[in-house]
Amino acid sequence: MSAASIHFAELSVLVIGAGSIGRRHMSNLRNLGVRRLAAVDPDSSRLQTVGAQFAVETFEDLELALEKMKPDVVFVCTPPVLHVPQGLRAIRAGADVFIEKPLSNSLECVPTLKAEAATHRRVVQVGYNFRFQPGILTLKRLVEAGVVGRILWARVEVAQYLPEWRPWQDYRLSYTARRELGGGIILDASHQIDFLLWLLGPPRELTCMAGKVSALDVDVEDCATILIRFQSGAQGDIHMDFAQRTRSCTCLLAGDRARLEWDYLRNEVRILRPGAPDEIVSYEFEANQMYVSEIEDFFSRIARRSISQESLAESELALEVALGALRSASERKWVSFEH
Repeated sequence: MSAASIHFAELSVLVIGAGSIGRRHMSNLRNLGVRRLAAVDPDSSRLQTVGAQFAVETFEDLELALEKMKPDVVFVCTPPVLHVPQGLRAIRAGADVFIEKPLSNSLECVPTLKAEAATHRRVVQVGYNFRFQPGILTLKRLVEAGVVGRILWARVEVAQYLPEWRPWQDYRLSYTARRELGGGIILDASHQIDFLLWLLGPPRELTCMAGKVSALDVDVEDCATILIRFQSGAQGDIHMDFAQRTRSCTCLLAGDRARLEWDYLRNEVRILRPGAPDEIVSYEFEANQMYVSEIEDFFSRIARRSISQESLAESELALEVALGALRSASERKWVSFEH
């Protein structure tokens, strides 16, 4: 279903959380044609900003917003610790729900969320927007076409200095820097976990080294390396940090036929084959398009009433891996996913 056939103007949308990702979604929803749009946030200054910028209704209380607006769709754009409780409230209010990544900072109430979504027949999607990034889509296409062959080993790296993520905000106030809000690099960079699982399949076991290596004023891990073995037999490592000053976002897949190298900053995927010249797949890319594409995909599922829990199940697995990595680093042991 194309975006042109989705009736955005007929749907009322409530965005919970008026921070950076909430504002991005509000902007995109407006541009896609959503007319009745509202925001809820306990911070009145944030509400004033989005109210003026996007001409949205504003609420400081979620229950009041749900009761008064009766939204068709709710976007949960708050710290991870609030994702499941607020998602449940939206489902029980009769809304389809988009939850920003990660799904939560705990697996405890995820089964309840899945059960309630099924009972109320609500569409629930989790915001892993890298699945809509042209480079990752190219990797997926090449893997499925057999270009790389059987994947033997993978390496993913993501790094960006935390004070430069959201320069308009004191980094110490962001949820990323605070354990009680579900912060830390492992949960915040779970995009990398998600898309590697999407490319290589389910995990068998992992071990992780993580901790605070910088002088940043945070109470979470700012650097982590996860070593993971997949059920396919492939091995991989995922490095993530918000401590170094240089930026990096890459993925390498080494197979028995070829090697694929994706570089986010260069907008390219390089294909290396033995005895042949390198092939470069380049593409045009504007970062916001990932977020627009994931919204279009979500609303397409709503229009089709596609209540499959695939997105929830996959994001639950990504969360299980992230929490397994945190546990491994804390307890200094391997974590198995073979139940």
